[in-house]
Amino acid sequence: MDLGQQEFERILLFEHARKNAEATYAKNPLDVENLTNWGGVLLELSQFQSTRSDSIKFVKVAVSKLEEALEINPRKHDAIWTLGNAHTSLALYTEDLEDAKPYFARATQWYQQALDEDPGNQLYMNSLELSRKAPELHTEFHRQMSSQQVVAGGSSTSNTKVSKKMKNSDLKYDILGWVILAVGIVAWVGMAKSHIPPPPPR
Repeated sequence: MDLGQQEFERILLFEHARKNAEATYAKNPLDVENLTNWGGVLLELSQFQSTRSDSIKFVKVAVSKLEEALEINPRKHDAIWTLGNAHTSLALYTEDLEDAKPYFARATQWYQQALDEDPGNQLYMNSLELSRKAPELHTEFHRQMSSQQVVAGGSSTSNTKVSKKMKNSDLKYDILGWVILAVGIVAWVGMAKSHIPPPPPR
């Protein structure tokens, strides 16, 4: 299976999960697990948008769903952690590092709060550690993006442009990957938990 087909299937999977979350929300807007999963799915879908502004819109809607979940249950650590991922994504989508720094700072606060709620969680510890290095990633990410756009702009052949676009996309996945992969795992585990039958009565 080629990369394009895999990406297409991932988009379909997350679109299906988004529609399910919307339907569940219509029936029960107070379902914290559903709101958390919905936020995670929107964060996943943000990486497939064709423009940065569209990606940011998806992340902002994800933030609103996660904040809604935390209004119902302020101690839901996976929602808190996913909110940290959303702020990290917003920071990475923001071109100017000075403008991105408040998002990074907020992400670090959310990661710390998630770890406070679930001490010893290795994923939360790793996220907190990575959030301290995030401004360096931001600088490198945007430096690479700029240099690739200059190279792509200087070429007149469509093959080179496609190649540069693919490399640009690969870099985006590398940097956002740790955020998005982890969110996907949490969303998947959350969906799996919501479909586990209750234990038999004793």
